[in-house]
Amino acid sequence: MKSPSMLRGLLSFSSMTMISRVLGLIRDISMSHVFGANAATDAFVIAFRIPNFMRRLFAEGSFSTAFVPVFTEVKQAGSRDELKELLARVSGTLSGVLLLITALGMIFAPQVASMFAPGALDNPHKFDLTADLVRLTFPFIFFVSLNALAAGVLNSFHQFALPALAPVILNICMIVGALWLAPRLHVPIMAMGWAVLIAGVLQWLFLLPAVRRLGLLQRPRWGWRHPQVRRIMTLMVPTLFGSSVAQLNLLLDTVVISYLVTGSQTWLWQSTRFLELPLGVFGVALGTVILPALSRHHVGTDRAGFSRALDWGLRITLLIALPAMLALLVLAEPLVATFFQNGHFSAFDARMASLSVLALSAGLPAYALVKVLLPAFYARQDTRTPVRAGVAALVANMLFNGVFIALLFELWATPAQKHGSWIDGIAQVPGLHVGLAIASSLSSYVNFVLLWHWLRRDGVYQRLPGWSRHWLRLGVACAAMVAVLLAGRWLWPDWTDVAVLARLWHLMVLVIAGAGTYVGALFALGFRMRDLRGA
Repeated sequence: MKSPSMLRGLLSFSSMTMISRVLGLIRDISMSHVFGANAATDAFVIAFRIPNFMRRLFAEGSFSTAFVPVFTEVKQAGSRDELKELLARVSGTLSGVLLLITALGMIFAPQVASMFAPGALDNPHKFDLTADLVRLTFPFIFFVSLNALAAGVLNSFHQFALPALAPVILNICMIVGALWLAPRLHVPIMAMGWAVLIAGVLQWLFLLPAVRRLGLLQRPRWGWRHPQVRRIMTLMVPTLFGSSVAQLNLLLDTVVISYLVTGSQTWLWQSTRFLELPLGVFGVALGTVILPALSRHHVGTDRAGFSRALDWGLRITLLIALPAMLALLVLAEPLVATFFQNGHFSAFDARMASLSVLALSAGLPAYALVKVLLPAFYARQDTRTPVRAGVAALVANMLFNGVFIALLFELWATPAQKHGSWIDGIAQVPGLHVGLAIASSLSSYVNFVLLWHWLRRDGVYQRLPGWSRHWLRLGVACAAMVAVLLAGRWLWPDWTDVAVLARLWHLMVLVIAGAGTYVGALFALGFRMRDLRGA
């Protein structure tokens, strides 16, 4: 394993993803300012979550994890003509399947809306708006899936920057949609649907020149019976469940949350933004960068290199995920109030979103570690084991949903709200969306524990020396950071009733002080940049 090259790939991918995540935050700030948290924003969140879920599950999840190992194997062992032929057949087959899925989604948009938001059926205006937005956003699946194909090709050639930068286009389009197009439309929220559709086309066009420069851009051809295409399809089917359990959980949560108080969809969706930075910039980046390396070691039967690459990924993940989780737990309210409480997004909305940030952030280490463990199975073309873990996590998530919504309802509902239908009752108690966030975090730990158990059982990972020292540094540095952040919260206890500028500079001080303390403590305990390069 060439650790420096993996580190360069990680830094390249992460830096581009950082730009995307920052713009994603600006996007959500723009939307909260213009639209607030209401039935219209709930409708868009539902409509956008469906194609966005399919993007992460299908395009970035099952397809990428099946395509990259097979493409890497042909690249390593086959000829250039075989590589071109594979790409032509995959792109043709993928396009044909996606066109059918997209057409069906647009034709049956009302049925899709009722499937994922049954609670909106009692509100005709909200339901019709959701169906219209589903019809407008559904083609995003087609374009973004082809974009994922191009990204997989570039990643296989260790080009990570451009694929990581592509999502920036979506965020820019949505910012323009919220601030410029929405005030010009009769139904302002439809601007976000148009923004998603346009962004899908632009993202696809963005990566094509880079594939052409590799000399691999070919005319798509149908290839359902091509042996390598069949192999990719065989690997994909199980990973539809195994690769993106967190996304499946969120989509199933969409069904449940449609029965809760209006605004719950938006509160939970806004909460996920604060997980996107550490999870997207580092968790997804590590999984993306490490998959080609693990595939290469597996093809070359380099068991020691495979184990070292995985060990490196686990250490880096914990180095980021643990302090990120603790910082989010302490700074949940300051973050939400500073970035979102403005315009139509009220102090009450900020408090509701803060609660779900707390619950979701508790699962951050599990989310990130799963992103690193899954490539260890996919690189060996083992797609069955992640399915077993994924199904167990899904079942656990649904059970946890029912338990925690019922528990919070009993704790927070008034006697009048408890009287009568339970479905009617939960639609009147704000804050029950937190139960879904708790369930999502717990189910991610179930997924991680099962994957870890089966990985160790297979004997493909051997822990390298130095983990005791790594844990000691992490523990002391995290404790020092939390102490500084708690001191700041004691100094500035109020965040919802002060001016935006005051919130902003208070938050900047806390973030800089906390990050500086964490990094300073690590270096004081002997950590050095060379440690990032692994053994």
